[in-house]
Amino acid sequence: MKHSCVDARGTRIHLVEEGAGPLVLLVHGFPESWYSWRHQIPAIAAAGFRAVAIDVRGYGRSSTPVEVDAYGMLAHVSDNLGVLEALGVDEAVVIGHDWGSPIAANSAMLRPDIFRAVALLSVPYSPPGNRQPTKAFAEMGEASGEEFYISYFQEPGRAEAEAEPDVRSWLLGFYMGSSGEATRSPDGGTIATIRRGGRLRDRFQPVDHLPSWLSEADLDVYVEQFQYSGFRGPLNRYRNVDRDWRDLQVWKGQPITVPSLFIAGEKDGPAIWGARAIERHSQTLPGLRGSHILPGCGHWVQQERAEAVSKLLVDWLVSLP
Repeated sequence: MKHSCVDARGTRIHLVEEGAGPLVLLVHGFPESWYSWRHQIPAIAAAGFRAVAIDVRGYGRSSTPVEVDAYGMLAHVSDNLGVLEALGVDEAVVIGHDWGSPIAANSAMLRPDIFRAVALLSVPYSPPGNRQPTKAFAEMGEASGEEFYISYFQEPGRAEAEAEPDVRSWLLGFYMGSSGEATRSPDGGTIATIRRGGRLRDRFQPVDHLPSWLSEADLDVYVEQFQYSGFRGPLNRYRNVDRDWRDLQVWKGQPITVPSLFIAGEKDGPAIWGARAIERHSQTLPGLRGSHILPGCGHWVQQERAEAVSKLLVDWLVSLP
C-alpha cells in the first residue's frame, strides 16, 4: 500500500492506495481512519481497481481545521472531488461507512456525473427532509428519558474531555459497545444513550478482551492516530448536522440515481434506527443493486465481516458498466 498526502482544493488529505484501474474511493466513519478499510483495499485492488482510502479531514495526517463549520457536508464532498482532481481522474465509485456513508451518498447525489456508483455501509440513505436533525435526535433520547449520543456530542469540548485523557480505553469501549459482540453496560444500558449529566464512558461495558475482529496491533494504529489528531475535528462532523440540513434543503427529497449497494449488520445501530429509511430505498435509491443485512454483525461491518463485505463489494464493482 502506498501512502501519500494530496492537496484536495486547499485541504491536505492523507490517503492510502493500491492497485490500478478504475478508481474506488473509500471513506471511513467515526472514530476510525483509512485503516478501517485494511481488508478491502487489497481485495478491491486484486479485482482490477485502484483502491484509494482517505483519512477524512480532522483525522490522522489530513488537515484538522479549528472551526466547527469547516466540517460541513459540502466541505467533505469538496474534499472527495479534490482528491480525484489531485489524482488526475475524472470519475470514481465511492464507498462509505458510518459518517462516510452520508458523505459518499451526498457525493453521488450532488455529482452523479463524477461519482458513478455508490455503496453505503451501516447508515442508510435518507434524502434531505423536513425535520431538523438535532430536534429529531433529542426526541430519540427523550423516548428513553436519557440523551441520545449524537445530542451528547453537540457541545464542543464535552466528549473530547472524556476521550482524550485515555484514548485507548475510550476507543476500545466505543468499538466494543457498537460491535456485534457487545453486551449491556453494568446499568443495563447501551452506548446509544447517556444518562443526563453523565458521560458516554459510563456506558462502556467492562472489557477484559478484545473483540475477535480487532487485534492489539489494530488498536495501536487507531490509538496513535487519535493521540496525534485528537477528537475535536471528528466530533465537529456531528456538530454540523443542522447546518447540513439547511445547506441541502434545495435538494430536499432528491434520490440517488446512480447504481448503489447497501450493507449493514443485524445488530448495527444506525441500520436498526434507520429501518424506515431502508424500506424506502426502492424510491430513494432507484439504482439499488443489492441490500444485505449480515447476521450477528454489529456496526463495524467491514472489519467484523471482512471477507463477506469484501466479496459483496467486489462482486458489485465488477458488475458495474
